[in-house]
Amino acid sequence: MPYRQRIGSALVCAGVMLLGSLQAESAAASREHVLVRHGNVTIDTIVEGEGPAIVLLPSLGRDSDDYDAVAEGLAAKGFRVLRPKPRGFGRSVGPTTGISLHDFAHDVAEVIAHSGGGRAIVVGHAYGNWVARMTAVDFPERVRGVVIAAAASKQFDPALSLEINKASDASFPDDVRLAALRIAFFAPGNDPTSWLSGWSPEIRTIQRAAAAAVKQSDWWSGGTAPLLDLQAELDPFKTPDKRNEMKDEFGDRVTVAVVANASHALIPEQPAAVVEAIGAWARLIPQ
Repeated sequence: MPYRQRIGSALVCAGVMLLGSLQAESAAASREHVLVRHGNVTIDTIVEGEGPAIVLLPSLGRDSDDYDAVAEGLAAKGFRVLRPKPRGFGRSVGPTTGISLHDFAHDVAEVIAHSGGGRAIVVGHAYGNWVARMTAVDFPERVRGVVIAAAASKQFDPALSLEINKASDASFPDDVRLAALRIAFFAPGNDPTSWLSGWSPEIRTIQRAAAAAVKQSDWWSGGTAPLLDLQAELDPFKTPDKRNEMKDEFGDRVTVAVVANASHALIPEQPAAVVEAIGAWARLIPQ
């Protein structure tokens, strides 16, 4: 390759890298942290964008930072994106014993009232979908729609919970944790290494206890709001024979969408597809 052509190619590559870096910095700069307080609880909430509100709730034992790319994409589509950090992450604090999903739902409802214009679509990924559905049951006036992303079926293989334990526990060797991540969270060919970090086994235990304190039937319906069942094609927590489980039970208020080449992690695997699916569906839901 001629010298000038090599220099030109190098400058183009450098320009692309610089543009990507500037875009990432711009997205980060547009985010603000808002502290939402109610009683003895403070919820640290990441807020970005303007428009109809969408709340993003993370998976078991993980923080809402997992949603960076999805939040940026939805904000670019004209939504106000709220990411309340679960109790124990960031500056979110509150009781962690003697609580249930009702308490986590209260946290979400307060965030919507404070920073979401009073009503929002609530998106819950994996464990977060239980909180999203509980919020819609307890605070229907705050929830105009529910997205359950990579939500488990009503009954799933209990051995998968053991894989979550291994994946989220830094005391296990990385090769053991990566194997667990491939079994429970990431589709073949998708890189699971980003999820070696970001876990809190302590918060995982608190969240499981909060879920165990209520009956599944208390939150399963997700209230009466429209519901998007955003499934991952290769999710072991919801196998193909359960694809229409929610649709069969709740009828026309449920829309089913399937994201290809994704498993239970979904969000880091296919963020662009998640943005497109949520954004398109959200535009159809009355405000």
